[in-house]
Amino acid sequence: MPEDGARSRFIFDLPDPEAALALAGAAETTLHRLEALTGASLVLRGLQLMITGRPTQIERAAAVVELVRPIWQDGQAVSSVDLQAALGALSRGQGDDHAAMGEQVLARSQTGSMLRPRTLRQKHYVDAMERHDLTFALGPAGTGKTFLATVLAVRMLTERKVERLILTRPAVEAGERLGFLPGDLQQKVDPYLRPLYDALHALLGPDKTTVLLEKGVIEVAPLAYMRGRTLSDAFVILDEAQNTTPAQMRMVLTRLGERSRMVVTGDITQVDLPQGVPSGLVEASDVLDGVEGVAVCRLTSADVVRHPLVQRVVEAYASLDDQRSSRPVRR
Repeated sequence: MPEDGARSRFIFDLPDPEAALALAGAAETTLHRLEALTGASLVLRGLQLMITGRPTQIERAAAVVELVRPIWQDGQAVSSVDLQAALGALSRGQGDDHAAMGEQVLARSQTGSMLRPRTLRQKHYVDAMERHDLTFALGPAGTGKTFLATVLAVRMLTERKVERLILTRPAVEAGERLGFLPGDLQQKVDPYLRPLYDALHALLGPDKTTVLLEKGVIEVAPLAYMRGRTLSDAFVILDEAQNTTPAQMRMVLTRLGERSRMVVTGDITQVDLPQGVPSGLVEASDVLDGVEGVAVCRLTSADVVRHPLVQRVVEAYASLDDQRSSRPVRR
């Protein structure tokens, strides 16, 4: 092995053009991103990826390429998020865990994309949902809380482990103004349930989603519809749960019936409740953490899988919140 200050070269052979394109990205943007992250130089010639640089740089770049192999090997585009997650796992000594995560395919979207956890905390979240009847997922926007829950719910429905899906969220933003909105009650609340429909359309397609909604196999409804019911043989997802009051949270948690499981998701930094009203999600995640059959998963900005800018936005606002909380109170 050359000394660390000397430059050397490593050649990585790729199996086919589809894999090469998936790894390189459009105009080789993915390779450029990997260069920026590792300091190595990467050049793709045909099916050979040449990595040059100092030995430590080459080792890190080659290790990242290997960790994201399950993605590019299937012809799926490797994103900046995938690179960052792989590099972070290497830095923490969790390369083996990350490699195992790459093999965990949950489903295939309507566009043919493999749907899998993309960070280790997302993997732990999926594992928790599979093992527990009640799972809480707290984290900022873009961390896959609702989407991963919907993926697992659709898979369990397809495998006949549950008979129906129930997706609900509070329509706090509408307040008491629902009566002034046009249309029937369902049309009034649909805008607040739109993210849930979007996830279903990505997994099932609009036509199949519509059929299952008409048959009652999938129910998308505001939280108020859950009162007085027993939700049996169902996979229940309560989204935007930071906007539930403690009474509402207690109500929905006690709706859980036999052979059912529930996932409660929310971002406690985006509470839209009136000033002075505590969040039911904050209370429940604290009270029930450690209770048998309950899992509490906390995702961070490092798990954001939207545009890379979203992660930086989340971190910037988190820093602002920390600054505000640390300022002395003026009397």
